[in-house]
Amino acid sequence: MQANEGQAANTGGRELLTFTLGSEEYGIDILKVQEIRGYDAVTTIANSPEFIKGVINLRGIIVPIIDMRIKFHLGNVTYNQLTVVIILNVANRVVGIVVDGVSDVITLTAEQLKPAPEFSSALDTQYITGLGTVDDRMIIVVDIERLMTSRDMDLVEMAAA
Repeated sequence: MQANEGQAANTGGRELLTFTLGSEEYGIDILKVQEIRGYDAVTTIANSPEFIKGVINLRGIIVPIIDMRIKFHLGNVTYNQLTVVIILNVANRVVGIVVDGVSDVITLTAEQLKPAPEFSSALDTQYITGLGTVDDRMIIVVDIERLMTSRDMDLVEMAAA
């Protein structure tokens, strides 16, 4: 197994941190991940979008916390002992995303990663870079930097204000 992982890295494999939202599994570039924390209370910011739960003070840095279930319109949000916050470093900005749980760190080879299918304009796939398959698991690979710097997130503008 070790030889396969090393071989995957040598052939251009992508290392991803996988996490769950509802019944789906997502993957993001491991190099964007700063740390993983349990979900704690956040300080709510008035007039912020619904998906921005608030901010936390992380060792002197004010970090906006985004609930990915709300952002992706995935139904009821319930927080439990498995709920975690993934602290990311994207576009020179520290942000946190709330997910249902962290699964694994995996390496996907080019053969395991397929392009995202085209859907109608009702489904926004601009942040999905592809679909990965590992054994019988399907992983939705998200371009987390593109998502966090998108205009509808307003995080970059929020940081500059």
